[in-house]
Amino acid sequence: MSKDMMTGSDAVALGVKLAKPDLIFAYPITPQTHIVETLSEIAPSWGGRFINVESEFSAIASCLGAVSAGSRAFTATSSHGLLLMHEVLHWFVGARMPLVMVNANRAIGSPWNIWADQSDSLAQRDTGWLQIYCETCQEALDTVIQGYYISEKLLLPVMVMIDGFIISHTMEEVEVHEPQKVDAFLPPYAPQFKLDVDDPRSFGNAALPDDYYRMRKAIQRTFTSGFEVFRDCHNLFEDVFGTRYDLMEAYLCDDAETIFLVAGALTGTTRVAVDMMREKGMKVGLIKLRVFRPFPKHALQKVIAGHQDVIVLNRAVSYGAQGTLTQELRSAFYNVDDNPDIYDVIISLGGKEVFPEILMGVCEGIKADPAFKDEMIWV
Repeated sequence: MSKDMMTGSDAVALGVKLAKPDLIFAYPITPQTHIVETLSEIAPSWGGRFINVESEFSAIASCLGAVSAGSRAFTATSSHGLLLMHEVLHWFVGARMPLVMVNANRAIGSPWNIWADQSDSLAQRDTGWLQIYCETCQEALDTVIQGYYISEKLLLPVMVMIDGFIISHTMEEVEVHEPQKVDAFLPPYAPQFKLDVDDPRSFGNAALPDDYYRMRKAIQRTFTSGFEVFRDCHNLFEDVFGTRYDLMEAYLCDDAETIFLVAGALTGTTRVAVDMMREKGMKVGLIKLRVFRPFPKHALQKVIAGHQDVIVLNRAVSYGAQGTLTQELRSAFYNVDDNPDIYDVIISLGGKEVFPEILMGVCEGIKADPAFKDEMIWV
């Protein structure tokens, strides 16, 4: 085992290298560009092939063709590039094709903005892609590797999120995994189904209503049972590499009266704020939501008690309703006895900077006026 300083983008590229996809199709877009620039240089080192296509739509469509033919593939994108892929995202799920795609979270225009929020990926929550949000460069590297394990077991695509610039361009010390250990965790892809002239099949062909309904129901069943694959993945990863991951992580929640719920790089800032509030005698905790799809409602219900306040930090909004994460959490606790009070906080859209003191102020303000639970709180 060795450690090295690297940006989140290079950590992602290293994770891809260790997973050894056959084909990489990509189109550059800020702040994701460094990922595919690095991959364009190193892909031949493991026998992979990098193909720079003319758009993000072409990138995801080419990936669909590659995995249909039995190849392991990869792509990365961000913001409007992800939006351009939207149509094919649905095709991937309906055809039950495995893929790992990294999205460097970035705000959506208009107005034009290249800084991070999570509007781009959360806008894709109903496409049927599994979604995992990373806090650190190390987690980005590890989640790429885990993503292939999960995707190829469930035959569903995985979207791995890193916050643009905050993770993609920030350097951290990263553990560089030994290739033989990765090979033990993630063997070469051996597709059960693929395009083969000697065993003719089709994927994503036309379907009559009854068959279409049956196929969509099967996707939902896979999501429901998918938690077992996540558990197996996390257990095996810990056995091989010694690092534990889970659907979500609870920090100082056992005696907490107030819990922050957050996903992505903002977790680190929130953890510092929680520590500062603990020093002041405030019983505050943190839940880091790592896996957004499938949404781990039962895991959250086990951690959050009805007497606690939950402050949801949203970096995306479902306009006319509420923060996107707030919607999901309130749905998870709908019709559950002894519901917690859930506060809907909109924060850091378009990369608006957040400091621990700001989060402390949010918590203190909510404590002073519980009526905030009926409002959308913009910070």
